[in-house]
Amino acid sequence: LRPPRSKPKPSSAASDVYKRQYKESNGEIFLHQIIHTIEFGLGTLSNTASYLRLWALSLAHCQLASVFFDLILLAYINSDNPAASYFFFAVIALGCITFGILIGIDALECFLHALRLHWVEFQSKFYKAEGYLFEPL
Repeated sequence: LRPPRSKPKPSSAASDVYKRQYKESNGEIFLHQIIHTIEFGLGTLSNTASYLRLWALSLAHCQLASVFFDLILLAYINSDNPAASYFFFAVIALGCITFGILIGIDALECFLHALRLHWVEFQSKFYKAEGYLFEPL
């Protein structure tokens, strides 16, 4: 009789494959794959919804700017009243200040949203919670 074959010792890079190959049943591996597939699908939907939210915000800002121009500025541009032209220049000055503030806020919003996408959603693709099992004292 021959002695039973010993299992090969894994390298540190192949330890996860070794653990799954010799410690987990096929049902457990299948269940893990289903869970990872569901997480991937939900992550893809979440990322798509995040970018759609940015698109909706930019579309809303475009429509608001169009309404502001059509209803307020165009009326004063086409007016023959001299007092309207002075009021128009005051509105333009106030509009430039408002425009600067809105552009600053929009730039900050887009920067923070992109930063959140990178740190929360993109980095979560690479994080695996496969550490050491907690053993209380």
